Amino acid sequence: MDSGAQEARGGWSRRRFVGAAAGAAAVVAVPSPAAPRADAPAPGGRTATARPERGVPEPSPRPLHLGTYTSVDGGGTGIGLASYDPVTGRITGGGTVTGVADPSYLAVHPDGRTLYAVDERTDGGVTAVRLADRKVLGTRGTGGAAPCHLSVHPTGRWLFSANYGSGSVAVHPIDAAGALGERTGLVTHSSPPPGPGRQGPHAHQIVTSPDGGHVLAVDLGTDTVYSYRLDTAAGTLTEVARAHARPGAGPRHLTFHPDGRHAYLANEVDDTVTVCAYDPGTGRLAIGTPQSTGTGAGTNYPAQFLVTANGAYAYLANRGDNSLTRYAVEADGARLRLIDTVPVGGDFPRQIAFSPDGGLLFAANQRSGTVSVFHVDTGSGELRRAGEPYASPVAVCALPL
Repeated sequence: MDSGAQEARGGWSRRRFVGAAAGAAAVVAVPSPAAPRADAPAPGGRTATARPERGVPEPSPRPLHLGTYTSVDGGGTGIGLASYDPVTGRITGGGTVTGVADPSYLAVHPDGRTLYAVDERTDGGVTAVRLADRKVLGTRGTGGAAPCHLSVHPTGRWLFSANYGSGSVAVHPIDAAGALGERTGLVTHSSPPPGPGRQGPHAHQIVTSPDGGHVLAVDLGTDTVYSYRLDTAAGTLTEVARAHARPGAGPRHLTFHPDGRHAYLANEVDDTVTVCAYDPGTGRLAIGTPQSTGTGAGTNYPAQFLVTANGAYAYLANRGDNSLTRYAVEADGARLRLIDTVPVGGDFPRQIAFSPDGGLLFAANQRSGTVSVFHVDTGSGELRRAGEPYASPVAVCALPL
């Protein structure tokens, strides 16, 4: 969601903002240039990633799914389908799953068989797609407006979604085939009052804690992270705690450290990040002191955090600055040390994601309509561009499997 800062500055609706941003986006998805030879210099003098030794089978291409907006000029026609080379990072197009409206955020079931998408419209919905044959299994209403995030409970039995427009979070059951049932839970963030410049609550993310015992919802409008306990029999949420960011912070996205006792919060409106302490027993989150995104004095809207599987490094996507900030994670997860920022190679990186092995980082660049790919050095945390960005209409989500 991009409207927290716009709302605070006086009046653009999110849909107008996205529509204006989409004008410069690529309209046709095309593959990136052919992968370089293993011994060929990469752009800028870097050496391209080597292919496997002769006689060793090359790894098979992996699936990549792409979220977009279907209701804006230059947008996509559904969920984009592509594949990527897990060694070079090269992306190749593969068609579209049509019949899904404004699929701006995507998530996959733990068993890998079903893909879920939000339908980010006034009458919000969530859609399930069976990956084996790309069949749309159906759409269920979220009970709110403009859902912008969704996630699957680790058990694979529940789907959570965050309704940005109405400031609510919803729960849907998932059956054995991956299809969604009727909504079982809906909670609206009616308090505390909206933060400075906001007209109401804006739920931006909902995610299960690493211990699986609690579900946390980040609300940009109320500057609050809500902790809930899930009734795994009824599919309902009961609030157990609240954590308040400073007024006007506009918290957007929370990512946990692998230790399960620390998390990192990206604040969209005041362009800061915070380290949070988390108590798995109670679900309580304690939000720390705001820190710099490293982006200087220009206008910037932090979007999403990632943390490496070994817990050593964290990355932040910066819309406006069009960069990725690299942090060293220290003190067993309790401290972030800013190292540097790296140009993302696109405009307005809305979302970032690791490949399953953590060797690649994908950035979906909304305004340029591209997906950038980086090699991740797990030892130093260094990011290195993997060729030219891949064109994808109004790219707002890239989900590598």
